[in-house]
Amino acid sequence: MSEPRKLTPSDVLKGESPLILTATLEPIVGDRFQPAGFPEIGHVIYKAPRKGGSTESVCIVDSAASMANHLESVCQRGAHDLDLVEELEGLPYIRCVTNTTEGKEPTKNREVVVTSLTEGHRIASSYFIDGAVLSGDAKATKKNKAGKDEPLTLERDLIDKFGIELPGSSKAHPPPDKWWNVFKTIFEVDSNSLVHGVLFPQWQIKIPRALTAHLEAFGAGRVDRSGVKFDRLGKTTSGQPIFAVDDATAESIRATFVLDVSLIRSFGRKRGNDTLGLSETQQEFLVALALWKIQKLLEPPFLLTRRTCACTSLPHSCSLIAGLSRSRLSAWTATKPRHHRAR
Repeated sequence: MSEPRKLTPSDVLKGESPLILTATLEPIVGDRFQPAGFPEIGHVIYKAPRKGGSTESVCIVDSAASMANHLESVCQRGAHDLDLVEELEGLPYIRCVTNTTEGKEPTKNREVVVTSLTEGHRIASSYFIDGAVLSGDAKATKKNKAGKDEPLTLERDLIDKFGIELPGSSKAHPPPDKWWNVFKTIFEVDSNSLVHGVLFPQWQIKIPRALTAHLEAFGAGRVDRSGVKFDRLGKTTSGQPIFAVDDATAESIRATFVLDVSLIRSFGRKRGNDTLGLSETQQEFLVALALWKIQKLLEPPFLLTRRTCACTSLPHSCSLIAGLSRSRLSAWTATKPRHHRAR
């Protein structure tokens, strides 16, 4: 086997786009696993065309959206522990907290409900957009047109930083030269949103995924089995309902990661001595964060949330990637105050 190729963020940023990494997975126990599926539909197995007019049965184990959730989950300490892992301490992200009806409660009494790493719309979630920004133990304020202080919402804060409210217009949308502000602000407030994409429909801002992942099984077959629920209190008419469960088996399971390096490069450039949008160092950080996520996700065991679907990564000649150390994290991105939502 050839020596593993080590990828560094700097080399990737200057290299070809897209960067495609693959990893072969296998079930830890037995040969069955449970792909994503829906009631009365089950999981998807389709016939993919191959050379010579043949076909191959391919099963969608996890979609791009589901894999994005997995890639974001490695940033926090656990499924119910929303603090960042040690390697990412200092990474800017957003937390939604409660017990702040007046904005006067001490920080220790606030309860974190969700973060921009757990919300499907990330920074664009209404949990954050409609909420008030906290500064220390109090709500941040901003002068209104009458000169009076009013609570600063994240929506108002982003509009101001994006610079997208046109004079004399009630609608906010970015003219071409304001997109640099959009990229820079999102990087400073929630860098992860630039990796996995974000959509602000009310402002006509859509940034696609820079990192897309798929988990598929090849040479797949459906395994039909049953389950049973025992009703010892007699709450159902049948008393012992039996239900169908779909599993799958396959010759191979492969995770594919596609990093759109060109998209990351489009987040900033030099104009003379000025930097528009993200600097090269900041773009390098986004690449490093994406590679770190892939590396952490594939560290054995790669445990999917669905039962019987625990997989372990097998060595692959193109999957040895650069790690993300705390010292380099500090060099790539400055620590920013985290935005909280008071509810």
